[in-house]
Amino acid sequence: MRMIRNAFDYLLHTAQRLLDKTAFADENISVTFSELYRSALAVGSALLPFRKDRFSHVAVLAERNVLSLIGMFGAMAAGCTYVPLDGKMPAERLTRILEKVQPAVVLYTAKDEKTAQICRAFAPVLSLEETVTAAAEEDALRQIRDTVLDLDPAYMIFTSGSTGMPKGIAVSHRALIDFTECIVDFCDTAEEDVLGNQSPFYFDTSIKDVYQTLAVGCTCHILPKKLFMFPTLLLDALNEKGVTALFWSASAFRLLAESGIFEKKHLERARLVVTGGEALQAKNLTCWQKAHPGCRFMNHYGPTEVTVDCTMYEIRRSFAEGENIPIGRACRNMEILLLDENLCPVKDGEAGEICVRGSGLALGYYGEPDKTASAFIQNPLNPHYPELLYRTGDLAKAGGDGELIFLARRDDQIKHMGYRIELGEIETALAAVQGIRTAVCFFDAEADQIVCCAVLDADLAAVIGDLKKRLPVYMLPNKWRLSDTLPLNANGKIDRVRLKEQYFHEKA
Repeated sequence: MRMIRNAFDYLLHTAQRLLDKTAFADENISVTFSELYRSALAVGSALLPFRKDRFSHVAVLAERNVLSLIGMFGAMAAGCTYVPLDGKMPAERLTRILEKVQPAVVLYTAKDEKTAQICRAFAPVLSLEETVTAAAEEDALRQIRDTVLDLDPAYMIFTSGSTGMPKGIAVSHRALIDFTECIVDFCDTAEEDVLGNQSPFYFDTSIKDVYQTLAVGCTCHILPKKLFMFPTLLLDALNEKGVTALFWSASAFRLLAESGIFEKKHLERARLVVTGGEALQAKNLTCWQKAHPGCRFMNHYGPTEVTVDCTMYEIRRSFAEGENIPIGRACRNMEILLLDENLCPVKDGEAGEICVRGSGLALGYYGEPDKTASAFIQNPLNPHYPELLYRTGDLAKAGGDGELIFLARRDDQIKHMGYRIELGEIETALAAVQGIRTAVCFFDAEADQIVCCAVLDADLAAVIGDLKKRLPVYMLPNKWRLSDTLPLNANGKIDRVRLKEQYFHEKA
């Protein structure tokens, strides 16, 4: 029986078993499991002079390509924590992240040469094109990995932060391994499967594609972002590559459903479609189901803090438009508690905050002890010994069959275009833009739009141009409502409730 203590062991074992099988392929190159393993060892060896201890971080400017994956696995081979970052993010946001992480080294591909220049102010920068040719020091790497415990961090993903500072969520090898074993089992993922990767590697949904590929030895095709602008070409590519399983965000799932493409074509070999990241709409599900009657569909739920997903639900029937689609039951080795505002269990059928315990809990927010303590709390139902519970801030209720039904956010954290965003970070950026006197944001969930109410002293086009330098595209407001003043409440603060009421009244 194999023992997996370090997630890198997945690659080690599969490379020994399936030497010449294609592991990952992008639009330019493909790599077998043995090639992937040797390349990761080469990168890991190049990282050895920079590794100080188990807290050494390797930032990877992650493109949608095989090289970026090699960089992540190379960091893991060297006993480091990899931190995948969007090389296209605004320089200001990247700088804040690098200042917090203080990486031992930054890995990049040729496409991100410009961003690499920014990184040089914080750490040594290495080209992946060059490090993959380094001489492998396999024994030295193995000795280091032998000192890494399964409770040590495997990777860190940054999400939006309410104070304007992105939060780094550190996930352990144990949590990653447990999740991988669970999803492989629940989805019956097998060596014969072909995955079509949609999510960028700095987005946690991609974990499903990456580590299932390593664990079972299936093949994963990294789909170019441009394909998602052309549904016909996207579907052609999926069929050409023989894709059998999709693990996509709900926004990508919705994109194909609303494009009308299924009136002409369908996925010829798909046996499984899994979605998550935000609420699944029944009308979109119905569109997929009609086009693929023999396919299995699943709805998964979970924030990054619980290692991608903490509930899974297999959809075995059709749903009427407007009907809530369950998010299911707790993943293996996880438990979901629905608690009220006093952290007491709610009664059957009542709404409560989704709180999670189990091996999938992240290690916390890097360098943020106060935020970690407020979100990862002592389980109030266990007074006997230390046991952490993660408060998701999401509200749900149990249906009559025991399946959980997602209801809403407890606060202003939203899911938009598949990304988890806190409106406070957007407002922090707005406050820094010249020409904005005041501005607040709220979310129109039905239209999947971020609405910004603002008073400007400058041209809107100039304001948006400045904002694009500060925020990723998916965090930019979709709709602007401009006025001479914003209403105030009795406390002298901007009356957000009134603004939202006015917006939805006019919309109706």
